[in-house]
Amino acid sequence: MRLETERLLLRIPEERDVDGYVEVYDAEVMRFLGSATVTREGVADGVKRMRRHWERHGIGLFSVVRKEDERLLGRVGFLLWHPVRWVNAMREELEGDLELEIGWTLGSDHWSRGYATEAAVACRDWALGELGWKRIVSLIARDNAASIRVAEKIGEIYERDVERPDIDFAIGLWSLGE
Repeated sequence: MRLETERLLLRIPEERDVDGYVEVYDAEVMRFLGSATVTREGVADGVKRMRRHWERHGIGLFSVVRKEDERLLGRVGFLLWHPVRWVNAMREELEGDLELEIGWTLGSDHWSRGYATEAAVACRDWALGELGWKRIVSLIARDNAASIRVAEKIGEIYERDVERPDIDFAIGLWSLGE
């Protein structure tokens, strides 16, 4: 599965992406993900989990590659979440009615260049169009103003706060659709 925009290629993560993701997950990025630092081994495990999500659910997080130089910029795409416990399908086997999250994580070197919005629009349109989803959500740290702007640009509105026991900062739930 691949999506393309004017400047970006979105593809299923591959093992060769690990070193690129190690660069993406710097301290600035990690503060919004609720983690400290990452190891190469941890990143490799994350890429495997992203691939399993795709295999199990037919949807997942894309590796975002800039066309002009084939540089990995980060990940944009989808996670399925349990709508009460707020755990995702990369961490647990989930069934039933799940929330589809569209999310974006780009390396801080690539912020403020429109890449997250460009990739998120392509993902949104694919999910609401070809895949037939009626609702998409985003879980965003309440102090992440840049991600909130991306959510607004793709048509999401603030819905409510969500508590997640695995992080110690406030999360807002943004939604688009039913």
